[in-house]
Amino acid sequence: MWGGGSWTPKLALDLEGGTQIILEPKVESGASVSQEQLDQAVSIIRQRVDASGVAEAEINTEGSNVVVRIPGELDDQTRSRIESSAKLELRAVLLADAATNQSIDPSPSAEPTEPAEELESTPTAVPTDGSDPAWVTPALQDEFDNFDCSTLDDADANVAPADEPLVTCDVSRTAKYLLGPVEASGENIVDASNGMVQTSTGASTGQWAVNIQFDDQGTKDFATVSTRLFGLQGQTPRDQFAFVLDGAVLTAPQMNGAITDGRPQITGSFTQESSKSLADQLKFGALPLSFTVQSSDTISATLGTSQLQSGLIAGLIGLILVVIYTLFQYRALGSVTIASLVIAALITYLTITILSWREGYRLSLAGIAGLIVAIGFTADSFIVYFERVRDELRDGRPLVGAVEAGWKRAFRTILASKGVNLLAAVVLFVLAVGSVKGFAYTLGLTTIIDVVVVILFTHPMLQLLAQTRFFSSGNPWSGLDPNALGAVYRGRAEFRKPVAVPAGKVASSAREAQKRQTIAERKATAGVGSGSSEGKES
Repeated sequence: MWGGGSWTPKLALDLEGGTQIILEPKVESGASVSQEQLDQAVSIIRQRVDASGVAEAEINTEGSNVVVRIPGELDDQTRSRIESSAKLELRAVLLADAATNQSIDPSPSAEPTEPAEELESTPTAVPTDGSDPAWVTPALQDEFDNFDCSTLDDADANVAPADEPLVTCDVSRTAKYLLGPVEASGENIVDASNGMVQTSTGASTGQWAVNIQFDDQGTKDFATVSTRLFGLQGQTPRDQFAFVLDGAVLTAPQMNGAITDGRPQITGSFTQESSKSLADQLKFGALPLSFTVQSSDTISATLGTSQLQSGLIAGLIGLILVVIYTLFQYRALGSVTIASLVIAALITYLTITILSWREGYRLSLAGIAGLIVAIGFTADSFIVYFERVRDELRDGRPLVGAVEAGWKRAFRTILASKGVNLLAAVVLFVLAVGSVKGFAYTLGLTTIIDVVVVILFTHPMLQLLAQTRFFSSGNPWSGLDPNALGAVYRGRAEFRKPVAVPAGKVASSAREAQKRQTIAERKATAGVGSGSSEGKES
């Protein structure tokens, strides 16, 4: 349960450092790389890295290369996600044999042989489908017989033309294949997931597999191919269909039935991690280019511990200022704010630590900035609540009733305010990239925690304090003194006594009130005055 856990969150690239991988595009001779292809590759690699649970990664282009910077140590599965092109092709098997892993060089003492005559490379008949033996020309047969699986990485199998046969090997380099042209492509995959292989009765076999779902075109293509190969049962290896990933055969199973629902399954020597990695790669799409690793280096933190300490000091200063303000403004009532801030800070720290441990989240300097900003947002909720309670006290309610009535009014305001904050955080997180996501993430997280603390701690705490003698009696140091707040009603049928006002001030107030009278009020006053005069004359 606690394996791998830590009491401190993991830090991002700007605070801890990590690994930098530079990927160089690999294209056919004479071809060029467009900026659109590089941007698409960056987007796909970012989705793969995010799906692996690695946060705060930096992925961008430098010239014609793609630079990936990952915080912390890079594990093998994440490296595979980054370096693999995930170009999936489905080809029919024409020939299969055991792999040849060592080229046979002629002996130095051997006599030179005459150059072999050029073999025919054009089919004698036009092939009708991907399983047609007419594809196997003498030149292709010779290439297959002499193919060395140890040189597969240098054979450019990943950039081979899709409309021509391909000589390649499996990923373990134990078998070699001659495959027909591409008959279904990974571009038609709409979803991919990993899971256990199950028998017809629903029992698990303990073998991991990758489940694929094609779109309409992919479903149609795969149904045509699977129906044809099912009709070739017994004609091994022509009844096999190869799943080719980045030029190497993942698996080449026999077709035991027509698959018309567009949901084939890839099986092989998968583990849970490797099957999930491949499923994510296929789900987010193949890279538009094949890449080779130009360099892989460890890099130091771009900001380091000094900036981390500065950020923490800034947060501490902000917290102290909030505490001073609340104690000055609300006196003893400010202790509720301080306690609520402490509770919110503990929950936030534990949440970030657990997310870092379980989900791979990493805290960046931008994320720390979001936490610092959250101090003010959190204190704002308490201020709204306290001011509502004070308003109710001014209206003459007793403290217990003021707390309940003030909570009903304040809760709607708090929800509206936090809803705006959360919406801003979500929009930032969805639309932004890089470190801005870290700021948006911590801002949204603290907003949710703020609402939880106000509901489950601040309000119940104020309910309890309202029943104590110190607060209910309106002690001047409580921050809830009705006299200091100018309450107009102090209890049952007991109003505040008016304060004596000098005569000059009363006359001045009367003249000011007369100026503010409406026309109707002046006519009414004039009518009352004339009626009194007539009464005296009569």
